[in-house]
Amino acid sequence: MADFTDIMALIPTLRGHLVDGDGAEGAQAAMLLMADAEVVRVLHESSNLITQVEQIQVAAAGVIAVRSKREHGHSGLSASLGHKSAASLIQDVTGSTKAEANRKERVGEAMLDDEPLRDDSIEDAAKTGDDKAPEERALSECLAAGPWYQPLRDALRQGRLASAQFDVIRRGLGELPEVGDGADSEPVDAAVAAEARRAAHAAWGQAAEHLIDEATERTVEELWQAARTIRDLLDPEGAQERFLARFERRSFRTYRDQDGRKRASVVFEDEGEVFLETLMAAALRPRRGGPRFVDPDEKVAAASLVDDPRTNDQLAYDLIMDVLRAGALADAESVFGTRQAGVRLVQTVDAEGRTAPVALTEDGLMSMPGAVADQHACSTGYVPVTVDGGGNPLNVGREQRLFTAKQRIALAIRDGGCRWRGCDRPASYGEAHHIDEWERDRGRTDIDRGILLCRYHHMTLHHGGWRITRDGTDDFTLHHSSGERFAMRPRAVLRYAFGDIDPPPKRFRPAA
Repeated sequence: MADFTDIMALIPTLRGHLVDGDGAEGAQAAMLLMADAEVVRVLHESSNLITQVEQIQVAAAGVIAVRSKREHGHSGLSASLGHKSAASLIQDVTGSTKAEANRKERVGEAMLDDEPLRDDSIEDAAKTGDDKAPEERALSECLAAGPWYQPLRDALRQGRLASAQFDVIRRGLGELPEVGDGADSEPVDAAVAAEARRAAHAAWGQAAEHLIDEATERTVEELWQAARTIRDLLDPEGAQERFLARFERRSFRTYRDQDGRKRASVVFEDEGEVFLETLMAAALRPRRGGPRFVDPDEKVAAASLVDDPRTNDQLAYDLIMDVLRAGALADAESVFGTRQAGVRLVQTVDAEGRTAPVALTEDGLMSMPGAVADQHACSTGYVPVTVDGGGNPLNVGREQRLFTAKQRIALAIRDGGCRWRGCDRPASYGEAHHIDEWERDRGRTDIDRGILLCRYHHMTLHHGGWRITRDGTDDFTLHHSSGERFAMRPRAVLRYAFGDIDPPPKRFRPAA
């Protein structure tokens, strides 16, 4: 087995700083003498090494999972070694958590699974040989190239994805929609079913490619949410069914722990989840790194909250109790300040007035059925914002120094949150930044010259030698004084929502 020195020799930047026999302590001592850039390179190189080792682990986990399937009984691999499941064996060997072991098993099996993704009607149509319709031949070619998640497999093998990223994208995008007999449709012609399945196969594969491209800039949690939302945008009929299924699973349960203390367990449905998050953000934003406040009274209240000796968890508990006590008579301003909690949804409407069947939450870009947006519009109204195909809103002009409330809504719709590379702060935490300085460049308070940044990255930009440029309505570009530059691309979810990515046919369960 390789010792520590052998492993360190695989990290180029560290290799030249070590002598034979050096262990972890020697490596740490060497890094303390390195320049900042060298230490960051060591982290990059060791991460790449871990990714390659993890590929081997995942492959082994997949084989173990296949050899431990239930049909093998007590002669299965895991059972023969005294484990009740493959995940239990993987956890025992690797020392990982149960969740990590389950993930390795899922990813390993997905890397091995080559069953053709076709239903009986497509299989029957495929038996006609040279008489296949063009759409059936196209489907056969798709299936021959592998399952729709083949791009994820390739990216994992090439080191462009970690197994955790593979897993959340694969599970978030889910399975291809059912083709054929739907609840409200007649039996479907085999050729029509083949075309629908081919379109779905291509659309899901394209979505996987887009999310792979985003993986370097998004957290695993963001990738999960983006995959789930894109799935709903591609399959709005299924989105409604999944929304209702999650609604049915909602629950609130109280119980006492072993010390006799009352505890609670909550399973949220989608709208309740978003409402709770916006409620917490509205009340605790100053403690969570939210935007700086201009209003003097609000500024004082924010400072008071920052100085409060209670922990964030204690503040959240007290907030929930205050809201429960006040109920429908709660004085929103005294509880939340000027930023009252609420759920804001974004729903696109085309030039002919047709509304999209799926809406997005302004914070988090979480998908909701169009019926939820209709319900909100009926009860609380809406703010119309005209945008182009890239989500760029119309300009307002240079009437004032600060962006107006409606302009901030437009920025939130277009940006979806902080646009800084790798940042996951939602739109409500964003500060509107003029990419052209107001005084120096006579910068306009126009939406196309503004961008949302969280408080931390807004301050980083102004104090860290960064600047942002934009050519017309193209992507924003982040520049550093050192010469580094990064594209500040819009989130893939928004590209789907605004039509920058041409969606496939909206129904994958075709009627006859």
